[in-house]
Order: sequence, then structure tokens, then C-alpha cells
Amino acid sequence: MYIARVKWRNELIALLCVVLFVTLGVLYFQYWVVQKPFGIILFVGEGLTAEQITLTRLYVGGAGAHLGLESLEHLALVKNDSTDFAVPDRAAAATAMATGRKVANRAISIDRAGKPLANILELARARGRIAGLITNTKLTDPTSAAFYAHANMDTEPAVLAGELVDHAKLDVVMGGGGAAFLPTAKGGGRRDNRDLLLDLRRDGFDVVRTRAELEEISTTRRPRLFGVFADEEMAFVNQMRRRGEQPSLVDMVRRAIQLLQYNIGGYVLVVDAGLSRIAAEQNHAERSLLQTAELDRSIAMAQRYAGPKSTIVVCGDVAVGGLALNGFPFRDDSSIALLGLNSAGEPWMTWATGPKGARPSGRGKVGAERDRSDTQPKKEELEPAAFYAPFALNAASDVVALGSGRGTVRLRGYIENTQIFDILRDQL
Repeated sequence: MYIARVKWRNELIALLCVVLFVTLGVLYFQYWVVQKPFGIILFVGEGLTAEQITLTRLYVGGAGAHLGLESLEHLALVKNDSTDFAVPDRAAAATAMATGRKVANRAISIDRAGKPLANILELARARGRIAGLITNTKLTDPTSAAFYAHANMDTEPAVLAGELVDHAKLDVVMGGGGAAFLPTAKGGGRRDNRDLLLDLRRDGFDVVRTRAELEEISTTRRPRLFGVFADEEMAFVNQMRRRGEQPSLVDMVRRAIQLLQYNIGGYVLVVDAGLSRIAAEQNHAERSLLQTAELDRSIAMAQRYAGPKSTIVVCGDVAVGGLALNGFPFRDDSSIALLGLNSAGEPWMTWATGPKGARPSGRGKVGAERDRSDTQPKKEELEPAAFYAPFALNAASDVVALGSGRGTVRLRGYIENTQIFDILRDQL
């Protein structure tokens, strides 16, 4: 009888210990672990200014429309100079967000002495998180490269591709620019005969080239995914034939989050939305706004899949081209109603610089005016630029940053672009 009572008492004590252990574990998780967001996502909207957001809203649905990014609680204007110019280039602007350091134009995550600067994805890996990088341009473009490479803008794409494969240690990578990963014998641009995609497969990565292949990747194991969906930049939204089997930016964001959630230590994902900038450089307003609208849908997808306890930051890098909507469109005017000429024969949308500008005919002189006897407007007159440049130039303008989740309360007023890095780093 005595032995039975002792056994019962020991079992009760053991049960109480288990309950206490579980309770302490739950409390620890609730009040310590969840103090840090599980998912941290940075969207780099190339060319994302307040004006670009306004025009996208009008294009999507008129003055009464609402974009998904408007649901992000916190907002700041971002000062984005570099150490040598008041207007940064893509390399300097991205480096400030990636490393928290202002650098000279053309520098990709290196300081003035050429020494590498640690970026947010490297820090995330060091702290037990896994990391992903997505772009709808080339993976070797300066904006994306700032998050894995340490070089300058004179570095060949093949060299940057080698650094991404050999040293970056990223878990999920998706984008375009496949030519830099393949030798010339296989239709690529590498002169060293190295097939980086084959090397990745040998190293255990799932290498995918189409949307269908991307959707087939299992989410039941730690991700090792490398997706290259175009030889150069990926297709614009309205290039349906060329887009073919490519995933959209929305598709890539969704799949990346599904795969990265495998890691119990959390993840960091960087999304470079660069096609809007490429369209702006070409003075193509509709494409630029369509791509900004796709960025907006991608942000909504991230909110849905990452959940409310994740930190999401959206930040522009540098203004491009100076697109403006002029005159007095009606409140409900949207889409093609804002393109072309208004009833007075004046262009709704204009650019400051770019290939649709008047070519100078001499120093200080503007090119010849249009022949007024020609009643049909020329294509370049539908979205004219004030001054000709082969590609629209970067412009002096504060960009915008928006965010939701832990740490983003610091997005208020005016901030430096380096503070984007600070916000992300403090949540690791």
C-alpha cells in the first residue's frame, strides 16, 4: 500500500513537472521568441515615389481607388543621396538599404576603400534565419546584387553570377538574367565554359525554369531553390506572348514565403521590383504603372501568406524619368482614358527626360517643332519628354517607405535610406 502511494505521488510530481515545463515553454515563446517577427520581407520598389503611387492608383481605378500598399500602417519620406552625388544611382541606393552605409555611386556593398560591407541577408543567415532573393529583372542587376555581392557596377554579370552561386549562401533565389549563369555553348554569355545551373543541381538545389516547375517544388523540406525564368529581364505584365510560362512577381512572392516558412528560426526575403524602372527609362508610362500595380498585388500576397506577425517594409530607391499626369482628368478616368491626348490635343502624361524627348539640334537649342500640318500625332508625342536622353535619367526626389509589423513604427517623418537597414537588422 505504501509503495503504491509513493508511486502515485511520483507520477503526480512528474506530471506537474511536465505541465510546468510546457507552461514555461509557452510563456517563453510568447514573451521572448515572438518579440521578433518570424518573417521579415523587404520590397524594393525601383522608382517608387509618392507620384508613382498616385498615378498607379488613378490608372488602376480612378481617384476613388485604393491600393493594397495603402493598408500598411506606417509611412515615411526617404532621403536618398549618396556620398558623392545628391542623386544616387541604383547601386548606391540599394547598398544603403542592404548594408546601412551610404556609399559612392557605382559601389555595390563596398566602402570607399573597396572593402566589403555586411548586408542584411548575410546577417540574417548568421542569426539562424534562412534567406531569399527575388527580382523580376536580372539577378545580376545592381539592386539585387547589393544584397549578395561586393563589387562595383563595372563588374561583369558573369562575375556577379559566380559570386551569387559560390558565396551568397541564399536558400531561395528567383529572377531573370539566366545568360550570366550559362556558357556560350549552351546559349549563355559565360566565356569560362562554366554551367552554374549544373553546379547548383550538383550541390542539391532544385533548379527551375518555368512557372509549372516552380509550383511543383515541395514545401515539406528545407528549401534549396534557384529559379531562372528568362535569359535577360523577365517580361512585362502586358507582354503576354513573351511572358509565356514565366511566373509573375506575385507567384514568386507566394512560393518563396511558402518555402521559407519551413525554417523554425524565421526568414528574411528581399523582393526587387525593377521592371517599373526599366519601363520608366523607356518612357513607357503604361508599362511602368502596370508593373507598380503588380508590385502592389505582390505586397498584398505577402501580407496574406506571411501573416500579421511578420514585418513588411516597402521602399523606393530613386526616382526615374519624372513622369507626371497633367491637366484635369475626371475622377473616374482610369486605364487607357489617362493615356494619349486629351480633348484639347495635349498629352495627359509627360516625362522630364528620356528617349521620347526632343533631340537637341545645337547647344542650348531644342529640336525642331512638330509640323502643324501633320494632324496625326507621332508616337513619341503621346508621352513626350522635355529633353532627350537615351534612357530616362534618375531624378532628385524623396522616395517613400511604408511598413507594417514590429519595428516599422520608426517609419515616420523624414528618414535616411540607411535607416531601412536599421529597422530590418533590429528585428533579426
